[in-house]
Amino acid sequence: MRNFIRHPSDIPIEVRYAGRVLPAERQLNNIGLGGLSLRSDMYLERDSIIDIEIPVVKPVFRTRGKVIWCQQADDHYDVGVEFAEEKDSFRARLVEQVCYIEHYKKEVLEKEGRILNGREAAQEWVRKYAENFPK
Repeated sequence: MRNFIRHPSDIPIEVRYAGRVLPAERQLNNIGLGGLSLRSDMYLERDSIIDIEIPVVKPVFRTRGKVIWCQQADDHYDVGVEFAEEKDSFRARLVEQVCYIEHYKKEVLEKEGRILNGREAAQEWVRKYAENFPK
């Protein structure tokens, strides 16, 4: 049933629902070939169309999606979103890799105290993890 790959959950995501930006910061849970899963502090109606933006990648990843499911989970909702356009599936794969690299940069800073620029982080991440990245 799941077409998503587990993803670091510290990547911010901006969601526009019913013409307004949702309050508080959303977080990306998973991203995969057909869509993504995110955390929200409010319930989103099934079949609603939402606009999604992942600002940590350049250029910023923007897409439109349809809410497939929304489930209460403790103090938030987990929301499943299907991409509206097939081309976004390929773009999402690239975004997923960039998000992993951004997560790696933060992890290296926290654990080792090293500040990596994007190129350095990408090179290290590719050397260490690209072979195991799901295809």
